[in-house]
Formats: sequence, structure tokens, C-alpha cells
Amino acid sequence: MILKEKIEIVKEILFKMYPENKTELNFSSPYQLLIAVLMSAQTTDKQVNKANEKFFQVVKKPEDAVKLWVDKIKEYIKTIWFFNTKAENIYKTSKILIEKYNWGIPQTLEELTKLPWVGIKTAKVVSAILYDAPYLPVDTHVHRVLNRLWIVKTKTPLETDKKAAQVLDKDVTIKLHHSLIFFGRYHCTARNPKCSDCPFIDFCTCYKKNK
Repeated sequence: MILKEKIEIVKEILFKMYPENKTELNFSSPYQLLIAVLMSAQTTDKQVNKANEKFFQVVKKPEDAVKLWVDKIKEYIKTIWFFNTKAENIYKTSKILIEKYNWGIPQTLEELTKLPWVGIKTAKVVSAILYDAPYLPVDTHVHRVLNRLWIVKTKTPLETDKKAAQVLDKDVTIKLHHSLIFFGRYHCTARNPKCSDCPFIDFCTCYKKNK
């Protein structure tokens, strides 16, 4: 099977498995999306959503976070990993958005990655969701699934990010990103993947290795 055919099969099956292709993070504004994605680093979406149930009731725009100050932000998000650092960066980012972007969210990856704690994955997620940019953000789930399905052969998410852009080309979309995440999060898990109920066992390296 040639790679292009495999990619089309993967897309077709995943889109049927996960028709609701959108982030599981809760937000009601572009600013809240940026903050939620920033908070999700090394933290599950469920943990972020739980912390933000009260936090997003009072923080709806950058000015709200600046008024709270760092210590108060910490109180709201203290249940997530690295909350001290994240609280400081939420404050710094909010201040930058006010002073430099008139409360708006930058559109380019270059501008986004200059914000505190915003790496390339976060920038691509925000840009793709808000501005429909043609990016496939790569986290550990996307990295794992693309390698197990032999669409790429890489050692790190950063390598996958670069390689996937070349291999997938026009198939790079936020829709595919979410589908790969859901499949990696709930089916093709890091430990004990559900190989016996997998639609891709015919060309899955993980299944063949453990068979």
C-alpha cells in the first residue's frame, strides 16, 4: 500500500469514528482558548476544564487576568501541573495582549511563539482553531499514532511536526489533528492499546510487534 492510499484510509476511518472534530477544552472567547491551551501543557484537558470552571467565570478577557494579579490566578489554577509558572505566564501574556495587540490574539506563529509559555504546538493549535490555518499540531498522541501507523518514522514530537508537514501536505488540518488525538487518547493508548478492536491492524507497527 502506498503512503497516500494509507493516509486516505486513515482519514476516512478516523473522521467516521470522531465526527465531532473539535477541541475538548472549554472556552467562550479567543482569549480563553489561548489561556486554556497554554494551561494544558503536561496537563489533561479534563483537568484544565475543571480548573477553568470558576477561573473563566471571572477571567473573560486579558484585563481580567491582569487585575487579578499572579497570586490570585494561582489560587484558581492550583490543581494543574506547574500552576505557579503558568499563572505567571498567564499574567504576562495577558499584559502583552493588552499593550501590544489591543486585546486581540496574534495570527502568525512567529508572534504567538513570542508569548510566554507558548511553544510551536500551542501556537499551531490556537492559529488553526481561531484562524483556520493549515497546521497539524503534534503532541504525544499525534506523534505516537502517526509512528505506529508508519505514516512517519520519527523519534520525537518535534521531528514528527516537521516530517508530518512534508508527508501529509494538503491533508494537514486541525480536523485531522483532533481525530488523531482522540484515537491516541482513547484507543491507541501509550500503554495497553486496544489492538484487538483496531481498524488499522493491517498496517500498524505496534500490533505486529506485540503479536
